[in-house]
Amino acid sequence: MKINCIAVDDEPLALEIIKDYCAKVPFLNLMQAFDNAIDTMEYLGNNHVDLILLDIQMEDLTGIQLLNALKVKPYVIMTTAYDNYAIQGFDLDVTDYLLKPISFERFLKGLNKVYDRMQNEAVIPDGKQVATVPSDPAGKDYFFVKTDTHIEKITASEVLYVEGMGDYWRIVTKNKRIMTLMNARGIEEVLPENQFCRVHRSYFVAMAKIESIERKHIKIADQRIPIGDTYQKNFFDIIEKK
Repeated sequence: MKINCIAVDDEPLALEIIKDYCAKVPFLNLMQAFDNAIDTMEYLGNNHVDLILLDIQMEDLTGIQLLNALKVKPYVIMTTAYDNYAIQGFDLDVTDYLLKPISFERFLKGLNKVYDRMQNEAVIPDGKQVATVPSDPAGKDYFFVKTDTHIEKITASEVLYVEGMGDYWRIVTKNKRIMTLMNARGIEEVLPENQFCRVHRSYFVAMAKIESIERKHIKIADQRIPIGDTYQKNFFDIIEKK
């Protein structure tokens, strides 16, 4: 499935960054890029798009004003340097709100939200929406990470644990290991939070893959993973609830 999108930002550098990010995402088709909201409205009047990557503070017409003027709203991801528009944005049912400077990992997380919603909704000719059956009844079971050469889709239920290795994180499954250059916050944002728990500054574990827990260590497959003091209480609280 492809997401057809447009990008709108009156800052040339910011727009170039968004265009560069779009080019790296295999399921995203950037149809046009605009530096003002007026040209954007004219384009939307004649073309169908799935998603708008939309700046807020622009001359003549702001992103908020643009959204209020649209009768039919695509999915919207707001991109802005200001955090005081978040409530307005979510009142307008935007899918995500990205604060500049935007990392690629955070950008990708926002796109994953749109991808999920589009997969789980089908639009029929009379305009009504009906839910389709998700590929995984328990919810989203995949995420994307950037490797040195490409963006790889990873099935979350196949991951055993994620290990920090300097500036890289190693994602370990039964069949392969994927290295990605990402900080801890980026990894935490792409991992489905209902499936993973951080147990150490260098480890995230898949809760369903834990075989045993012995004092301050977790066993998954043949790996003994330490439980850091900082993360111990949260981890055992989760274990008790489960």
